[in-house]
Amino acid sequence: MEILKWQKLSSRYLVKERWATLRVDTCKLQNGAVKDDYYVLEYPDWANAIAVSADNKLILVRQYRHAADIISLEVPGGVIEPGEDPEIGVRRELLEETGYSFESCELIATLYPNPATSTNRTFTYLLKGGVKTQEQHLDDHEILNVEEYSIDEVKQLLMENKIDQSLHAAALFYGLLKLEAIK
Repeated sequence: MEILKWQKLSSRYLVKERWATLRVDTCKLQNGAVKDDYYVLEYPDWANAIAVSADNKLILVRQYRHAADIISLEVPGGVIEPGEDPEIGVRRELLEETGYSFESCELIATLYPNPATSTNRTFTYLLKGGVKTQEQHLDDHEILNVEEYSIDEVKQLLMENKIDQSLHAAALFYGLLKLEAIK
């Protein structure tokens, strides 16, 4: 059976904020059924970085995540500003969060965090040749530590389920596969 896109019959916004927008759609499915009250979250796109320093260490950040109430070890990255090229955004986020600049930057994956309910994409980049060029310039709500790990240490962290954020774990898997292919 061919799968067809749903036909949006109506849509209205319940919340419209900078960081999250919630709308409710009514849709007609290919079998003729009408799905009322289908909630969709509109988030901005994100960029994640598999950041490799000049001495071949992976740069990770550790920070508190309020919604899950955890201290999380993650890859650096963040929100892409409206109209911003994702590569420019990931480089900006890395400089702000870690103080590192990189020689190369390559898009290695584009993922949808939850395409059933969210509209945003996460762009994952592999950046190599990182050198610390400035101090961190964090947003008011950001408190994070920069940590460096060997590739083997990151593999062990993944094996021990020590990377809590699923998109960051996925980014690391893509990054590690790419790094292995480069050898």
